[in-house]
Amino acid sequence: MRMSSSMSVSMSRAAAAAGLSLAVFGLGTAVPAAAAPTAYSGYTGSAAEAKADQAFFQAVLKSVAEKRAAHPNSAAAVTVVYDASRAPTFSAQIARSAQIWNSAVSNVKLQSGSNADFSYREGNDSRGSYASTDGHGSGYVFLDYAQNQEYDSTRVTAHETGHVLGLPDHYEGPCSELMSGGGPGPSCTNSQPDANERARVNQLWANGFQAALDKALTKS
Repeated sequence: MRMSSSMSVSMSRAAAAAGLSLAVFGLGTAVPAAAAPTAYSGYTGSAAEAKADQAFFQAVLKSVAEKRAAHPNSAAAVTVVYDASRAPTFSAQIARSAQIWNSAVSNVKLQSGSNADFSYREGNDSRGSYASTDGHGSGYVFLDYAQNQEYDSTRVTAHETGHVLGLPDHYEGPCSELMSGGGPGPSCTNSQPDANERARVNQLWANGFQAALDKALTKS
């Protein structure tokens, strides 16, 4: 999942090699000095990446729906739980991204906690930052050190989190679109979703979640 206009490896080839569905980003953050920034060639996305984005969202949707079916409550907003313990370098950016999305939308809320629906990880990867799912309900957002030195870190993290909430990449979009990722270049530091992105997430977590919940309740 993703972001990106700054990727050096094609998504489809990377997915085949790793056996994972990946969605790549292309943004950045402040990282340990030991990680030297690398040059990322322009990346315009692929059908494989778009499919990976959707797979990640569906995995999170299923996880949340199954938990609510087992423990129903009356809360209007759906809670998506994340685990940031494996990305300590980016703890501030992750918390800020959750705050950004929680302030922007009303039908879904991000919350740190145990029994998480997805997690964040950090490290070095030539593909940059991305969101990944194994297709079996296990998903994580990977934040690359080098890429996060080149791009605004909070934008990268908020963008990747946007994939978790169901939004696809739109690299050709302007800086005002969070999901344009690395498309506008490193000078773009906007970390806020625009009105269309906010509306889309609210729609997905109203209609899409209800369908997933109905399916989970049928199985229980």
